[in-house]
Amino acid sequence: MSPTEPAPTRKSLPEVDFELDEFDADEQVCLDFYRQVAVSEDMLVPLTEHHTTDGGHSYYVLFDRTATYGHPGMPQYVAVHLQRHQERRTFDFERARLPLPAIAQSWLIHRGCPPDAIGLNPKLGPPSADETTRALERRLAGDGDHYAMGYSYTRDDPDDMVTVVALRALDERARSPFRVVVEEVNTDAWTHTLREGGFATVDEALQWCEDRLTGKAGPLPPVRPAAEATRPAALPKAPGPRPPGRSR
Repeated sequence: MSPTEPAPTRKSLPEVDFELDEFDADEQVCLDFYRQVAVSEDMLVPLTEHHTTDGGHSYYVLFDRTATYGHPGMPQYVAVHLQRHQERRTFDFERARLPLPAIAQSWLIHRGCPPDAIGLNPKLGPPSADETTRALERRLAGDGDHYAMGYSYTRDDPDDMVTVVALRALDERARSPFRVVVEEVNTDAWTHTLREGGFATVDEALQWCEDRLTGKAGPLPPVRPAAEATRPAALPKAPGPRPPGRSR
């Protein structure tokens, strides 16, 4: 989803500042940071950020306005954890490209960011349409490390703005070993909904994602009770977004 109002101006968007002017790193870290983050710095919109009082750590959830330009399906959010070594004036970083803000928040929380310090800026992006969405977003942010992400596809089309994400539960006792989370943006009401469904196999989960992207999906199946959970097979990690339609 776009983190802007329906007719924003560029000046209305906040800019990100990584505060690294007085810090350095070895050549490989500097090159990686430039290629993975800084090269598109002027197109990154900070949806939330948190800095420790000593300046040693910074956490960012960023919206990349260039993500889907020429790269259909690419996740639009970038989570960045910066660690500054004050005495040496050097820095390290971790970065992940993720399909939903709640998943980016979870990634940062499990790298030391306080959960109550990384709330999204309510002025950016369409708000949640209902309590079901808000509850699922809270659970994804808090329990995101309970799942492995194997596939996602983001469609940034005003006529059908949708993101589908396939997850595998890491706990064999979890309800429904495979989940699909789908976010849909209502561009007329300027709100978004988040829903999840449960699947017994990876093929069923990926098939539902394909069907949703091609307009053939039925309702998401409910998450199964814990008593019905079985040990999941591995969910292969996709190398990147795949276009709608997959080989059988």
